[in-house]
Amino acid sequence: MVITEVRIKLVEENNERLQAFCSITFGHNFVIRDLKIIEGTKGSFVAMPSRKLTDRCTSCGCKNHLRARYCNSCGGKLDEHRAMRDPEGRAKLHADIAHPINSACREMIQSAVIKAYQEEKVRSKQPGYVCAYDDYDAEFDEACSYASMVGEMGGAKTTYRQHPSHTAPRGTHLRPDDVPAKKKEESGSFGAGIM
Repeated sequence: MVITEVRIKLVEENNERLQAFCSITFGHNFVIRDLKIIEGTKGSFVAMPSRKLTDRCTSCGCKNHLRARYCNSCGGKLDEHRAMRDPEGRAKLHADIAHPINSACREMIQSAVIKAYQEEKVRSKQPGYVCAYDDYDAEFDEACSYASMVGEMGGAKTTYRQHPSHTAPRGTHLRPDDVPAKKKEESGSFGAGIM
């Protein structure tokens, strides 16, 4: 496994600990985005991409972040000490999305990222500096939609729709042409003919 590219996006000076965002590419084939370079007590370190952990309200079943004190749906009070804790007693509020399995891999990633960060700081002071980090939100909307990926791979030439939410009520994912025909007695009811 070889790191073939590291892109850095520096963060303004007013942020206390967060120094930069980063993406790394392995072997020109696999990218991990949203790593963070954070200033720690012993120097800068690389934090892996993570997501906030959630749990469900005991009253209504709605998902809430573990820091939430009240349910986002029903407003009921949540137990403030429901998060799992590490051996030092700190609440575990985030879970890594991608991370190295062993210390040798972590050190390889950390050294490559910190080196690229130092080089980017020097480059940022040069006239005409342009950040090489790509914000992928706009790029994703245009280039990485499911339909365009299927088309690029030589898939069927048809219109694709996004996968419905797994929590959507049964039948709400149907397109208008998929909806079964209405019965005759329903046609005279309130709202008949509205599609």
